[in-house]
Amino acid sequence: MDKLELAEQIAVLSGCLYLSWKIVKYVWSFLDVEEDPVTVLVTGAAGQIGYALVPMIARGEMLGTNQPVILHLLDIEPAAEALNAVKMELIDSAFPLLKGVVATTNVVEACTDVDIAIMAQAAALEQHASSNCKVLLVANPANTNALILKEFAPSIPEDNITCLTRLDHNRALGQISERLNVHVNDVKNVIIWGNHSSTQYPDVNHATVSTDKGTKSVRELVNNDQWLNTEFVTTVQQRGAAIIKSRKSSSAFSAASSACDHIRDWVLGTPKGTWVSMGVYSDGSYGVQPGLIYSFPVTCEKGEWSIVQGLKIDEFSRAKMDATAEELIEEKALAYSCLN
Repeated sequence: MDKLELAEQIAVLSGCLYLSWKIVKYVWSFLDVEEDPVTVLVTGAAGQIGYALVPMIARGEMLGTNQPVILHLLDIEPAAEALNAVKMELIDSAFPLLKGVVATTNVVEACTDVDIAIMAQAAALEQHASSNCKVLLVANPANTNALILKEFAPSIPEDNITCLTRLDHNRALGQISERLNVHVNDVKNVIIWGNHSSTQYPDVNHATVSTDKGTKSVRELVNNDQWLNTEFVTTVQQRGAAIIKSRKSSSAFSAASSACDHIRDWVLGTPKGTWVSMGVYSDGSYGVQPGLIYSFPVTCEKGEWSIVQGLKIDEFSRAKMDATAEELIEEKALAYSCLN
């Protein structure tokens, strides 16, 4: 067999393999193949955020519309009756993706075999959760709570322990959207640096807006550095307090929605060219002390997050980033002093 005949046979074989793969893929698309359910723990499930969050998870807003879930709902004993009512409502809603609900005041039962934990219990997760459990801390002080959980659940990988700053990220997107009168989906790549507190730094220096004339920077379109460096920053920093003042209660469905966004992007991945803000374990990036749980811009792929590197930091931003880091260092020292 000469080289030409061999090349022809290889080409034919490659074509047959490609065609076979296309046929299998086409047939598979018509089969009703169901994913294994993911077990999600929500603590404080009878509270405001938990009550808003659980139907979002059951509907597929967190893990996708093809991913079945089992919900583990945990609350304290005085809330047991209200917790059972949440379970009843979930059953009454007949969510197709919901494959089971456990409503309990028993921490061990709630944490057993969970894959994702929101507003978590450290010791029980350490002993009973799945080995690769992903954890999201929501309750304040969220960053330092995540750090404490890391100490009490050492078997959970440090990269799997995060805190919620996506709410602040979404608030920043909303403020820019309102200011420019554009759809919020057209705004991307704001950053929340640091603590989920009034020292956080909402940064738009790398943020962009999609327009009819192409992608433009937020600073160019707003054309008002004074507003961006003052009123915008304080509005995002103090948005939670403003909501409490207005409704006499803390943010609920916006926090729940942001928790869904956080987990969804972490598990399913961020869109290409887009980053989000997550409170994650610092590796020293951008001069932030290693070992803090600090909000960074991150991209996510295949269930893993990565801090966006190489962003230019101006003098104004540096000062803001350092100030919020100092607060986290103080919180860490105080928390550890109480534990020792």
